Amino acid sequence: MMAKRLGFFSRVLDDVCPAERYRLLAEQIQHAERMGFDSAWIAQHHFDAEEGGLPSPLVFLASLAARTSTIRLGTGIITLALENVLRVAEDTAVLDLLLDGRLEIGLGSGGSAAAFTAFGLESDARGALYGENLAQLLSAWRGEPLEGGAQLYPAAPQLLQRLWQATFSVAGGVRAGKAGHGLMLSRTQPKPEGATLWDVQNPIIDAYLQELPAGAAPKILGSRTLYVADDRREALRLAEAGLSRAAGRIGQSGTPFPAGTLAEVIAATDTHVGTVQDVIESLSADTALARATDIVFQVHSVDPPHPCILRSIELLATQVAPALGWVPRIPARPWETAAAAG
Repeated sequence: MMAKRLGFFSRVLDDVCPAERYRLLAEQIQHAERMGFDSAWIAQHHFDAEEGGLPSPLVFLASLAARTSTIRLGTGIITLALENVLRVAEDTAVLDLLLDGRLEIGLGSGGSAAAFTAFGLESDARGALYGENLAQLLSAWRGEPLEGGAQLYPAAPQLLQRLWQATFSVAGGVRAGKAGHGLMLSRTQPKPEGATLWDVQNPIIDAYLQELPAGAAPKILGSRTLYVADDRREALRLAEAGLSRAAGRIGQSGTPFPAGTLAEVIAATDTHVGTVQDVIESLSADTALARATDIVFQVHSVDPPHPCILRSIELLATQVAPALGWVPRIPARPWETAAAAG
């Protein structure tokens, strides 16, 4: 069995003011580090507090440089098509030094159409913008001369080995594989009605592996929604509340949201919720996740309260992830987990 790495992911959606959202997220990431998680990832979203609460992920990760020491910190994702690419190159180069080489960079072309409009860009051009910016970012990291002969300072060729590309398509899997980059697969993957995530994502993985250069180690990140609790009824109560909020929010945008019983909505949204045994059973059916080198979990769209997130992190690290093939790099420190639970 391929060794797994375990990650915690957040879209920064705790139901509090922005400053408290960032404080709670920092605490959640520190707790994940204490529990032996290998990585923590944060999303970038612009202008929409209900979609995701963090427009500046590199700024936030810099705040964790002195508050963490072992956990790898990543972006999942930076919307590269909306960025000044040379500023991304400079900021990531500096941040990686502050983090002692613990930075992982996930990139994608996503983002709402409204965000592209606000930045004075055409949403329909996102693919071309992403491709142009990615090429320039790689060139800068490699130390190649920029326009006018300048070069990136500080140099950052090491980041070329820590780049991940997010995609929903087989073509994206081909692109990431040919480049030898990591492949990021999301729980928000569009899929036909009645299909599972693994039905859609296994062909992307196949294409990625087929194109990967000889000798290159695959890096496949599978992100999934998971909320694990000690009590099944309480977990389902929180899931029903969170998924109902998500349905209302998404419905306002005109995008269809699965309907039906709670069990049917949980299945249709690929949400893994319940006790340890419940989530082990449902995750074990996911054949795409079984092929991932990095299994990364988020609580959205269940969105439980902060203390419940901390407890879910503990149960995930101590019971669920080991059943999926994860071996912690460091043992959990029980006196700290007990204090956090209290």
